[in-house]
Amino acid sequence: MSKTRNRTDGAPRDVGDVVSIIGPGMKVVGDCSSDGTIRVEGQVEGSVKAAKSVVIGKEGVVVGDVATQDAIVAGRVNGSVSAESRVELQASCRVEGDIRSRRIKLDEGGQVDGQLHMGGGGSGRRPEAPKHGENAAKSTAGAAQVN
Repeated sequence: MSKTRNRTDGAPRDVGDVVSIIGPGMKVVGDCSSDGTIRVEGQVEGSVKAAKSVVIGKEGVVVGDVATQDAIVAGRVNGSVSAESRVELQASCRVEGDIRSRRIKLDEGGQVDGQLHMGGGGSGRRPEAPKHGENAAKSTAGAAQVN
């Protein structure tokens, strides 16, 4: 069941369609959350959580963790990025932290200083420690180190 709110004309609107914007020159100190999409063109010092998506523009900066369904990063993130479905890292991005998602797209020129965890989604589940012996390669197959 989707949440709806009435628009000014009286027609219902799906809350998931709402885009919250942290504009250029704006600085938010504290955590941000939304049932829809959050677009960061300014700076956030705190976690950013959105049910639908988080978009960090070229000039956007997040100093904290990002958690969402889909993430597009063109700016900077100093923290982890966790997306249930997909993370797109554009050529201008700089991420200092781990990235966890089912799918990850990294454009040439994008920079990541952390580990990429693919296949398990952004559930926050930590991978098992590598095992010694013949199963060691299998237990680390979903993680990659990128510097």
